[in-house]
Amino acid sequence: MSRFVSRRLVVTGLLLAPTIAGAAPVTLSAEDQALVDKAVLCLQSLSRVQGRFVQTDSRGKRSVGDIYLQRPGKIRFEYDPPNDAITVISDGNQVEVRNDRLRSNPERYPLRATPLHLFLAKEIRLDRGVVVSRVERGAGQFSITAFDGGHERDGKIVIVFDDSPVALREWTTTDAQGQSVRVQLSGMKSVASFDPALFRVLAPRPKAAPKVTP
Repeated sequence: MSRFVSRRLVVTGLLLAPTIAGAAPVTLSAEDQALVDKAVLCLQSLSRVQGRFVQTDSRGKRSVGDIYLQRPGKIRFEYDPPNDAITVISDGNQVEVRNDRLRSNPERYPLRATPLHLFLAKEIRLDRGVVVSRVERGAGQFSITAFDGGHERDGKIVIVFDDSPVALREWTTTDAQGQSVRVQLSGMKSVASFDPALFRVLAPRPKAAPKVTP
């Protein structure tokens, strides 16, 4: 993977945020479990929405753009200039990182191998295959820290919700090296429909035929 594309993937917050190997489930209080249940209902209600995002990496570098989300499985990040050559798309099965300035094929990753699958799944489950390690409350918001129980390296995702009404506000992923990416949402609104092309990944470019020396 080129350094440029790799760096953009970090900025997009799609890097793997797996669990601590052998992490045991945490027993939640009734109050914490009630917030987890609220979070699940909120994520499950995300049907077809669009809005704006601001992403900040561990070095404080910010990128902004438009986000389109259609559950189950589909999401699209479009960056504003100067990063407008970058587009990130999930078609429900794979995540594609596209760079229009490069002639090579886009980078692709299974959706299941990214933190996005936690809230793009057809059925949101935070009690199966996911370890909820912490529930925190703040002024007008609450957050849930979770690990994906199917992976072995350290990492986590923290999902923040507005409390009243309950709404997805942001998420932060942290990888095994402690590198974090924060994705903040704003202006999210429901829409009636999307052009299916928004979530269509590109067909792989054909490989060039080898040159034949006469």
